[in-house]
Formats: sequence, structure tokens, C-alpha cells
Amino acid sequence: MKLLRYGRPGKEKPGLLDQAGRIRDLSGRIEDITPATLAPASLARLARIKPESLPAVRGRPRLGVPVGGIGKMICVGLNYTDHAKELGWPLPPEPPLFSKAISAIVGPDDDVQLPRGSKKSDWEVELGIIIGRTARYVSRRDALDHVAGYCVCNDVSERAYQLERGGQWIKGKSADTFGPIGPWLVTRDEVPNPQALRLWLEVNGERMQDSSTAKMIAGVATLISYISGFLTLHPGDVIATGTPSGVGTGRKPQRFLKPGDVMRLGVEGLGEQCQRVVRYKR
Repeated sequence: MKLLRYGRPGKEKPGLLDQAGRIRDLSGRIEDITPATLAPASLARLARIKPESLPAVRGRPRLGVPVGGIGKMICVGLNYTDHAKELGWPLPPEPPLFSKAISAIVGPDDDVQLPRGSKKSDWEVELGIIIGRTARYVSRRDALDHVAGYCVCNDVSERAYQLERGGQWIKGKSADTFGPIGPWLVTRDEVPNPQALRLWLEVNGERMQDSSTAKMIAGVATLISYISGFLTLHPGDVIATGTPSGVGTGRKPQRFLKPGDVMRLGVEGLGEQCQRVVRYKR
């Protein structure tokens, strides 16, 4: 099942994607897709709905973040060996964790705005995990039982703010629009092996990243278990699991985003995103 939210920012309606790729309106059945919607019993009720019984949505509406009311977004750094290598950094003994501000989260095709003074803004395609059940000190064996589904994430990063301005990485990760999520939440039953998904990213049609989640150092189950040992994961929380090689800061010469660039990215079975890069306008 592919759950989504569509419509103007702040006015999104719940929907799902049918087998033919059409958006179906869920607003007659639920008010919105929220963390409460992700409970196993709630997802089971939605799964029993026949998509053809729902009204088809006309046109190509804007897609919002597939879950409203996300509580937190936890990101994992250096989770692909080739990414650490391209940066010239040693492999960490444990997964580095950082947070991305909720105010950075936007829809999958919304514009990405470069923050004021940005000179080193970069791209990062990532597999996203969306939590469906509260996870606290979860074992690796039971970790996937706490997953509602998966999504595409772009962990947009301003490298100068991240690495040259002191303090934690959150400075370079949390600018407005730096957290595109979607286009939809794909429920766990449709992703039997999250460690076998191709992920890729292009800038202006040029392939920059092309890898597989099979190359993750810490897999999905390990990450959920590890993170839940430090903080409680609640329904609706998002984990961005790290990016493979091919980021702008790792290229020779380095390459960074500029106004007018277009990022297109996807994860196998989870859909695609497309963002236009613009100057900060808020």
C-alpha cells in the first residue's frame, strides 16, 4: 500500500496510489495520514479498502510529506563505506547520529531553497524509515516489527555550515526545505528486503549517485535497535539511513548546488522526487 498526502501546503488531503498509478482520495475514510494512522491495526483497516471504491483524483496535484505531524527526523552519517572513503574519513566505530529540524521537511517535489550565504549546498539520496510502533530498547530481531513503511529522503546539506562553522551537523542540515520526503509511504509488507533497494540521484540529468542499500554498513534493523537504545522512537518519526558515494563535496573538483539546478532522485519501489533549486525567498 502506498499512502500519500496531496494538495496545497498545510491543506493536504489523505490519499493512496492504486495499482495503475492513480491517486485515490482517502478523505472520505480518514481525516489525514498522521502518526496514529500508522498503527498496525489502522494500517490493516486501510489495506482492506478496495482502491477502486475511492474517488480518483484528477490532474497532477502537488504531493506533500506522506505523514503529517512528524515528531522528529533522525539521520545517520557515514553509513556507506564508499561515502566515507570519498570524503577521506575513517569508518566510525558506531553509527553517527544527528537530527534534522522538522521545519526543514517539505514535499518531494517542492523547491529547495538555498539558505542565505550558501556556497556549498549538496545532495544526498537516502532510504527513509517511517516508524509505526513505539520503539524503546528494541532488539535487532524485533526491530522491523516497529516499521510502518519506507520512503525516499533527500538529506540536503550545506557543507560549509555543517563542517566549517563549529558545533553539530544540524547547522548544515536544517535549513528550510532541506528535508524533502516522499512521494509516498510504502508499507512494510511491500518491501520484503529493505537491504536490496537501488537508490540514485541526478543533477540536471547527470547521474551523481547510483548504489544499493545492500552496501549500508548498518542495516535497517540494526539502526532501529541502535537508535532506540538512546532515545524513544515514536510513530511517525523518520530515520534517514545515510547516503552512498557521489555527493558534490566528494567530487574532484567539488560541485555544489546553484539556483536553477534540478535534482531528481529515487529508491527502487518507493518512487521518485524532483526538486528545483532556488534562492532563499522567505
